[in-house]
Amino acid sequence: MMKMMIFGRSSFKPRLLLVVAAALVAGIVGLLGLQNSFPTGCIMTYMYPTYVPLPAPANTSVSKYGLFLYHEGWKKIDYELKLVQLSGVPVLFIPGNGGSYKQVRSLAAESDRAFNGGPLEESFYQSGVLTNEEGSFEENGIKRVNDIDGKDMNALRKQYYNHLDWFAVDLDGEHSAMDGRILEEHTEYVVQAIHRILDRYKESLEARSKNMANFATLLPKSVILVGHSMGGFVARAAVVHPGLRRHAVQTVVTLSSPHLSPPVATQPSLGYYFSRINWAWRKGYSSRKHPGLRSSLSTLSLSHVVVVSIFGGARDYQVRSKMASLDGLVPSTHGLSIAAPGMLNVWLGMEHQSILWCNQLVVQVSHTLLQMIDQKTGQPFSSPSRRLATFVRSLRSPLPQMLGWMSRSQIPEISQLARKPAVVSPNEDGYSTYSCSNSIKWPDESHEKDLFIETYAVTILAMDGRRRWLDIQKLGSDGRDHFVLVTNLVPCLGIRVHLWPERGSKEGFSVNQRVLEVTKKMVQLPAGPAPRQVLNGFIKSYMIEPGRQTEQAPPSGVLFLSSEDLQGFRFITLMVAPRPILSGRPPPAASMAVGQFYKPSEGRHTLPPFWIASTILGHKDVQLVENHPLLVNLTLSLSTGVLPVKMEMKTASCGIRNSVFANEDPGDLEHTSLCKLRCFPPVALVWDPLTGIAVIPNFFSETIVVDSSPALWSARRGSRETTVAILVDPLCAYNIRMSASLPSAATRFLLVHGLEIAGFAVAILLFTLMQQARAWELDYPVPSVLASMEYNLRLPFPFIYLSMIPLIIYTTLEIANSESTSSFASFVLVSIACYGFATGAVAILATLSQIILYIAASVHFFVKRRCMGWIQRVNAQIPSRVSNQLNVCSSLWVLGSIRSRPLFAVMVLSILLVFFVHPALGLIVVVLVHTCNCYLALYSHQQQNNFMLSSDEALDKQVPLEKVDNGQIASPKPIISFKDAQLEIFNYSHGLLLVHLIAAAMLIPSLVAWGQRLGMDRSLPWFLDASLSFGIILHGFVGSKLDVNTPLVPFPGSPNNDAGLSFVYALAALYSYLAGLALAPYRVFHALAIIGALTTVFRILDRRGRMKGDYSLRRRHFHRH
Repeated sequence: MMKMMIFGRSSFKPRLLLVVAAALVAGIVGLLGLQNSFPTGCIMTYMYPTYVPLPAPANTSVSKYGLFLYHEGWKKIDYELKLVQLSGVPVLFIPGNGGSYKQVRSLAAESDRAFNGGPLEESFYQSGVLTNEEGSFEENGIKRVNDIDGKDMNALRKQYYNHLDWFAVDLDGEHSAMDGRILEEHTEYVVQAIHRILDRYKESLEARSKNMANFATLLPKSVILVGHSMGGFVARAAVVHPGLRRHAVQTVVTLSSPHLSPPVATQPSLGYYFSRINWAWRKGYSSRKHPGLRSSLSTLSLSHVVVVSIFGGARDYQVRSKMASLDGLVPSTHGLSIAAPGMLNVWLGMEHQSILWCNQLVVQVSHTLLQMIDQKTGQPFSSPSRRLATFVRSLRSPLPQMLGWMSRSQIPEISQLARKPAVVSPNEDGYSTYSCSNSIKWPDESHEKDLFIETYAVTILAMDGRRRWLDIQKLGSDGRDHFVLVTNLVPCLGIRVHLWPERGSKEGFSVNQRVLEVTKKMVQLPAGPAPRQVLNGFIKSYMIEPGRQTEQAPPSGVLFLSSEDLQGFRFITLMVAPRPILSGRPPPAASMAVGQFYKPSEGRHTLPPFWIASTILGHKDVQLVENHPLLVNLTLSLSTGVLPVKMEMKTASCGIRNSVFANEDPGDLEHTSLCKLRCFPPVALVWDPLTGIAVIPNFFSETIVVDSSPALWSARRGSRETTVAILVDPLCAYNIRMSASLPSAATRFLLVHGLEIAGFAVAILLFTLMQQARAWELDYPVPSVLASMEYNLRLPFPFIYLSMIPLIIYTTLEIANSESTSSFASFVLVSIACYGFATGAVAILATLSQIILYIAASVHFFVKRRCMGWIQRVNAQIPSRVSNQLNVCSSLWVLGSIRSRPLFAVMVLSILLVFFVHPALGLIVVVLVHTCNCYLALYSHQQQNNFMLSSDEALDKQVPLEKVDNGQIASPKPIISFKDAQLEIFNYSHGLLLVHLIAAAMLIPSLVAWGQRLGMDRSLPWFLDASLSFGIILHGFVGSKLDVNTPLVPFPGSPNNDAGLSFVYALAALYSYLAGLALAPYRVFHALAIIGALTTVFRILDRRGRMKGDYSLRRRHFHRH
């Protein structure tokens, strides 16, 4: 017997109590984690903004939106003259959800500074290049596209060819992430703004031509779109808009923009709009003509469009990396997805808003857009391959390619060719791909100062101008066939690296044509600040004394040479520049370079999932002894996207224990300071296939977390594990302490699986209504919501088939439609965890609402009894005539208040609100009706119980649900008391209240956005939202009682076993479960609307049957007394 009280001495069953406690703890910890702020390391961007409004064309109507041109400078300008002088490359900024057109100021200001100040300082590090997949569309191969370091780059290093004219649309700060109609209206206006910008350039040229006869300028034919947040999706929607001029947009850059799905996927029309636009993009890249394409979508090919998606990484709580990815939407030949932590010269994760003003990112994006301008036309390159190559070269680090973390198809052809000595021999100019420029001249040095290194590792701590020789055949034996070098010296200016087939007999590099220089194969690392010492809670910097070396400097570059790279060569030489200034650059205050031959297998450590999970109970250590590999590869088999791990690195020793510098106590502070002088600060390289690489300099204590979703079925291959490569001094011993971070795990759980939990919550309530409907069909008392939920958690059944059957169906469908990349075990475990969390959350909501309703009914009953006594005393003191008049008025008021608002009138009101105002308002009316039904049922039940609910008489009268489920029917009880009938009404109305409350809550964001436009927008709600909400209203009013039930599915045995409404609820719950797994909770509206339509049909059949005298469908009869 399941006992469950609304309010009183009884409590949850252990199963439900455990689930509720776990959900409550995880929810509180996760929400608190969302409030934590992390220092991003971003530098603020400063500007002197002026916004020049663009007048609307004379033949257009007045719009509530606006278009502005940005001007940087503190002086006042003539707006009309500024518009006449337009001659740059047009760039249109589109703000995001609730954003302002003024957010363009950081990008526009830095673009102006970049053009006036010239290109960035020349980098001698290896730059990113197109991979084989990205360059597969080039007819002549990708080598020509990647090799942009010739005359074009030499000219580009002096001055950019044109400036950027930044425009911004004023979208009135509307919340486009909450409503599909707003998103569509924004798209319409952006298309108009693009046309106005292009027309304005033509008008400006005509106005200038009147005064300058010899003036000639090429008009821009396209506009670069830069969108933040939802503005990025609006930019993509504008590209496939049927009204957009042909090739008017060729480049789209998005900043923290959702592409695959909306961040708040709770409105059906919003989800459908996303699906429609994404379907158009997939079709646009697949072929040029699409016969079945709707007229509302573009039928033009998108082969000319390049899209770059930049996202903030794990610190962006609003738009996750999976949403911002272009996978499946834009092919790799036309799209680039990159996280800010892996961007060159940025290396920082950032929040959703800080990506707009973070100076490191803004500067890099501004220079990249300027580099994309063609010298001949003064406009962006017409070739999509050259535009994509520019973005890749300027934004993406080649570290993943160098470390072998990318598949062979993702490795650039130029890198594969570089591993073949016969191909990479010096070219016509005498230099290979990775050679330094001829313009860099080093002073001739004799071989007398050369040093021959006899150990596996080499350390350089001074710019002495000497060459170190390392014998590959000798030092690379015993499997040490890989070489790695880290240094803070600038390649070509501070250090040069060569591969020699044999030692040359003459001095100089150019005399031996078989020498291969690999200096520019070095990859840049972020050079973090010099480490600081912590003493008693205070940070203390080291004092630099004359003649004393400071703490070891952090590396700023790394060079990897594999066994294929070294094949065919005998020596490696490391030559350091002399101390005097080279090329006008001062040398670093502290120089360092550490190289080593190493065996990759010795540095690999695979940590199994159970080992990582055990760190929840206590930390575990990984020891690195002295003379370990410089590159240590830790493979965390359990992704830190699921369970973040805190890692701390402490120096255990640094090879000075037996030296004269060691103290008696090797663990004291002096020993630590000596080790800091000898060991360079570790650098961590965190890799995830979805988010890319993140580089963490000065890696001593950090929580490793990647913004990946390995437990989702659509997760990218390889994302089930996280790779952490640590560049650490081989002469020092370290202790790596690892412990799982449960608060971070709870936060990640809510962020990644929030939409999944929302869909599961509706499914759980529909499973609850299924149990209640099944009890009605078998002529048993209707169980409460909590009792049904507790029963659905019973192991092994029905919990297994309620939670596992939808998972099996979903995985079967996904495997049939696409290739599976996710682990079925992790997918099932996390999905079950989401199901449990949703059950706990719904149970908490049910309990709170039950308590509130009971307290309200109890207070009402208590106040009524007191007032009745007071009225009787007052009536005794007033004349009978006056009393009769008051009674008549009171009865008329009561009758009027009841009869003037019948259920049908309320339903009509809610329908009118749904179709002509907003669907959420109609659903709120339904929720209020359910609340009144629950309240009146409880009040009537308390009157029968003398305003005390007895669990033994009421809820404990329910038959065990296992008998209901198994069809074990005892003697039916067709006649029940009025008190029990009121309790059943409450139980069923409570379930309807909860499911329709969640449905109304899913439309609240859209209602908030609609309220912001109140008085300005006269358009009707989208028909999709209104029609689905209409179906829910039918369910709420027509199906408010369980007596509307028609047998649909026959079961063996008694004819009374036939399933009716319970079968409908079961199918709807299954569909809602699948919607949650697909991260599309808005699809539950389809299931709820179908339930409403079917209950209406059942009601019509029931009435027809009663008109014919057939009462077999109404199994339960109430006895009122």
